[in-house]
Parts: sequence; C-alpha cells; structure tokens
Amino acid sequence: MAWLVSDAKVLASLEIAETRREKLRGLLGRSTFEGAILLTPVRSVHTMGMRFPIDVAFCDADLVVLGIRRVKPHRLPRPPRHTRAIVEAEAGSFERWKLKVGDQLEVRR
Repeated sequence: MAWLVSDAKVLASLEIAETRREKLRGLLGRSTFEGAILLTPVRSVHTMGMRFPIDVAFCDADLVVLGIRRVKPHRLPRPPRHTRAIVEAEAGSFERWKLKVGDQLEVRR
C-alpha cells in the first residue's frame, strides 16, 4: 500500500496507475472512491464515462502541484504546461486535505 503525503502529512491511501491499462481505467466504472490515484507518466485525463465528479491535481515530474480542477463527468480538462503526473480523488477531497497549487507531493510505500 502506498500513501500520498504533503508536508509530512499523510493525505490519503494511494493507488498508483503505471501501466497503460491501469491509466486507461483510472476511476472508470467506480461509483465512489476512497483515497487517491496517481497516474504517471501522463499529461491529461478525461472523465468520459465517469459516474461522479472528481478533483484533479496536475503535477510536474517532481510531483509539485501545477493546477487543481474539479471535473464533472464527461469532460476533458485542459492541463497546465509541464504536466507529467496526475492525482485524482473524489470531488471535495482536495478541499478537505487543504491541497493547493505549489504543494510538493510525495509517495510513501
């Protein structure tokens, strides 16, 4: 099991999607989701076929948050330049975690 960490604080349990198949699936087909999923390396995401809105953090290669969006189902958000990884979570999660642009994320196993 992995954990998503920021500023020495554990934000959530973390799934890591590294294979093409894992990245394509992401949160598709789920009705809810506890924790977060990291898609890497990727530059963009979509919510086609999603059943619920999600929070999306666009990160650079070092997992610094470049942008945050709440994305409704059936949308294609535009990623900031230099996006290399994306963290997805159920809508409202980033607000609870107080995640913001500029935060340095870390994966701990």
